[in-house]
Amino acid sequence: MSVTAPQQLRERFTPVVVGGDIGAYSLARAFHEAYGIKTVVVSKLQGWHVSDSAIIENVSCPDPFSADALLPVLRELENTRPGKFLLLGSADATVKAIIGARQGLSERWLAPYVDMETFRAGTEKQNFTRLCQDLGVDHPATVVVDLGSDEPLPESVPFAFPVIAKPAEVSEWKRADFPGKQKVHTVASLPELRQLLTTIRGAGYRESIIVQDMIPGDDQNMRILTCYCDEKSRVRFASYGRTLLEEHSPGAIGNPAAIVTDVNPEVVAQAQKLVSALGWTGYANFDLKYDPRDGKTKFFELNPRLGRSNYYVTAGGNNPVTYYVRELIEGTLEDSDSLLQEQEVALYTVVPVALVKYYTTLPDAKRQLAAARKNVKNPLIYRGVEKSPKRWAYIALAMANYVKKFRRYYRPQPDAGEHGNA
Repeated sequence: MSVTAPQQLRERFTPVVVGGDIGAYSLARAFHEAYGIKTVVVSKLQGWHVSDSAIIENVSCPDPFSADALLPVLRELENTRPGKFLLLGSADATVKAIIGARQGLSERWLAPYVDMETFRAGTEKQNFTRLCQDLGVDHPATVVVDLGSDEPLPESVPFAFPVIAKPAEVSEWKRADFPGKQKVHTVASLPELRQLLTTIRGAGYRESIIVQDMIPGDDQNMRILTCYCDEKSRVRFASYGRTLLEEHSPGAIGNPAAIVTDVNPEVVAQAQKLVSALGWTGYANFDLKYDPRDGKTKFFELNPRLGRSNYYVTAGGNNPVTYYVRELIEGTLEDSDSLLQEQEVALYTVVPVALVKYYTTLPDAKRQLAAARKNVKNPLIYRGVEKSPKRWAYIALAMANYVKKFRRYYRPQPDAGEHGNA
């Protein structure tokens, strides 16, 4: 549902997004659709997702992941226009930088994020796993390996190989470099796991590594949930989706590439337990996966922001940035226990629809895809607004490259099993 605001509201605030990826562009598009305004995007490099755009003003920052580097850039920006600034991050690391920088900003800046203690309690994966265990929230069996200690590497894990290994602290993971590094590693055996952990420690990463039971099934078993929590940590809005396809190139593995909107009150109820325990406010974005072995949808992690694929929420008919504006700018988000989770049936995709159709193999997933084909939304394709030939050329090239990337990197798991509306 697009919201039209009066001119006075458009003059009262400027959206500022730190980060230059497709998630930043999706946020800019959401603000433009709702209020007809441009977004300032602060990034180190002006990547093609945010360049040559009619809805974005680009500002350079030498290191948008550093609060010290970000602060002077934002202060200088403050001198260029009146009104408030709604400051958002498009990645966990930029949100962390914003939390660190905001104490040095004037009251004109509104950064709708929790404090650093709550940020770590919710986003550091070992803490999130412990919270799920304490609250009885469904999650994969997990072992936490602390590479910052002198403890010996594990001699076993209490679940079968292959297993998943991933960093608990994404910001520190970005600084580590070693051959074969991936966002998430699939590990076939105990010797391979011990060698990987040794390599990671040698690369300078001294935080925890999360080793998890590998839930069977391919991308079609992945789920996503985006919740807006008010100042009392009540979930006021929830957007659930079923991932049909993820990206599989090494640098982007795990990012949703195609999502069909859906509704799942049971999962939202579990999310409410988590955000209530944390005292969470603003957006919480959860990664989940349906486990065909026990029929449960299991929580993997909490992202402290609107996610990279946040435009799936807008595609479902509920523009997510309007909740920020209603609560922080207009003051019109009523004090209520009401919860909106209904949404239009839609397909969000950043890849050609033909690819989504090709890789959607489960019968129930095919039915959901067929129902959503009448409402297909790609955040990059903003007809009637984006008119730069160079930009459209980049989009066409990106679509062609996706075909090559999936042929090279994606080998779906067979025999994932049909599982209804989980």
